[in-house]
Amino acid sequence: MRIFFVALLLSLSSFTTYNVTDKKDILSEVELVRLNDHVKEVKSFTASNYGYSRKIAFLVDMKIKSGKNRFFVYDLENERIIDQGLVAHGSGSETGIKGDILQFSNMPNSNCTSLGRYSVEKSYKGVFGKAFRLAGLDDTNSNALKRAIVLHCYKEVPDEEKEYYIINSHGCPMVSEVFFKRLEKIIDSSDSKIMLSVYY
Repeated sequence: MRIFFVALLLSLSSFTTYNVTDKKDILSEVELVRLNDHVKEVKSFTASNYGYSRKIAFLVDMKIKSGKNRFFVYDLENERIIDQGLVAHGSGSETGIKGDILQFSNMPNSNCTSLGRYSVEKSYKGVFGKAFRLAGLDDTNSNALKRAIVLHCYKEVPDEEKEYYIINSHGCPMVSEVFFKRLEKIIDSSDSKIMLSVYY
C-alpha cells in the first residue's frame, strides 16, 4: 500500500498546471508539419550544443493569425504541447496584403519580427517590467540583442483567442501578462537555456 501511494505522489508531481494538449487537436495538418519540422531542428541543435534544454522549447508559428494561439510551449521529451498563447508580431512585418502575408527583417529600426532560433537569456527589468533578453542564433536574427528584441508582456495583449488581430509590437514576441507569468515560471525553473524558434 505504501509503495502505491509513493508511486501515486510521483505520478502527480510530474504534472504541471499547464494545459497538456494533443498536437492534432489544435493544429491543422499543415501547421503540424511545420511544428514537427522545427521541433526536429531544435532537438538536433540541443543534442550537439551543451547548455540548452532538451526538455522544453518555445515555438512560434507566424503563419497563424495573431488573434489565435501561435506561441507553443513544447515538451520535447513527451512530444506534446503543454501550453499555448497569443503573441504579437512586429508592426514592420505588416504588408497590407490580403491573405495575412507578413514580411520579416533582421535590420535595426525595421520594427519587424525576425525569424529563426533564439536563446532565451537572463531577465531584466525594463519599460514593460520583467523581460527576457533573446540572443539570435541564425543569420536571420543575429541582430536581436542589438535591436533589443526581448520576450515581454503587455497589458493590451489578450489572454484568450480573438476573431480579430491583436496589437503589434516593435519586433518583440510580446505576450499577455497572464501567459508571461506561466512562461516566466518555466524559464526561471529551467537549469539550462530554453530555445525559442520563430518560423513562417
